[in-house]
Amino acid sequence: MSPGQPTPPTPPRPPSRDAAWSLLCEWTKGEQLRKHGLAVEASVGWYGEHRFGISGPELETWRAAGLLHDFDYERHPETHPIRGAEELRRLGYPEELVEAVLGHGDHTGVPRTSLLARTVYACDEMAGFVIAVAYVRPNRSLDEVDVHAVSKKMRDKGFARQVPRDQLVKGAEELGIPFDEHVMNVVEGLKTAREVLGL
Repeated sequence: MSPGQPTPPTPPRPPSRDAAWSLLCEWTKGEQLRKHGLAVEASVGWYGEHRFGISGPELETWRAAGLLHDFDYERHPETHPIRGAEELRRLGYPEELVEAVLGHGDHTGVPRTSLLARTVYACDEMAGFVIAVAYVRPNRSLDEVDVHAVSKKMRDKGFARQVPRDQLVKGAEELGIPFDEHVMNVVEGLKTAREVLGL
């Protein structure tokens, strides 16, 4: 850069983890939905760091996308996550994060064009399902959850019936990761938050 040339503006940093957590708690009063946000944050963060080599502010963005993907659900279940995306844009969250939030469910029709969006989609229902499997293990522990346990419960249509089985499979496919490997990656991600999740 030549002397006298203006310094290009520094891109704004995404809001901090503390700010993201405060936003989730402000909009979400239910403990279970907060824990779900923490679970998806842990899984998405694990993928970003350990599978895709992401670090620094970008990893913060990944973790925030997982934490906040459902933050508007209690207040606006009929327009979730559209209303939440509007608020995230207003607060200055990166567009990549907003698009990942918009794309985490098939009902919005928003295409998942980024790796972050595909990761949030793949971790959302899988994190919830893995936790449900852990709850029915003898010691309610993630250490007792493996691919066999998850696959067996997937075949049980009465178990966690609200979880769409096709999305569990589709998420892994969109990431280009074998299903069995994806299950264990999510388990490892959840273990990083096991104390707060009680697992």
